[in-house]
Amino acid sequence: MAEISELRQNMKDSGSEYKVCKNTLLRIALGDAPFKEQLKEALKGCTGVVFGYDDPVVAVKKTIEYAEKNEKFKLKYGVVEGKVFSPKELKEISKLPSKNVLLGMFLGGMSSPLTKMAYAMQAVNSKLLYALEALKNKKAE
Repeated sequence: MAEISELRQNMKDSGSEYKVCKNTLLRIALGDAPFKEQLKEALKGCTGVVFGYDDPVVAVKKTIEYAEKNEKFKLKYGVVEGKVFSPKELKEISKLPSKNVLLGMFLGGMSSPLTKMAYAMQAVNSKLLYALEALKNKKAE
């Protein structure tokens, strides 16, 4: 019980949630989800579900970290963005950067060419001003 409380606290801190549920209720909750058949065989025995609300990668990372520390906790499958993934594939997803880091990388990539162009245009203006200043000094002599 203490171990599950630790998992729940870790999930809560990362904007996720862990719930233990009955398999029959989970089947009903899945309704007409396209991945329902893929999960059918996994819905045996004790089943826990992790819900990632903010960033699915963070939820997967926290779950993988907990599963590696606790031998009793076994991953069956994961559904991320509507697609079913095996535990091996989930480990690969957990290596991805978080959503905020990816957005930062994207914005950095978008602004980099614009910044370089602004510096290049500023350099042209500076060279022109230096040339005019040199011409002015030469005529003043």
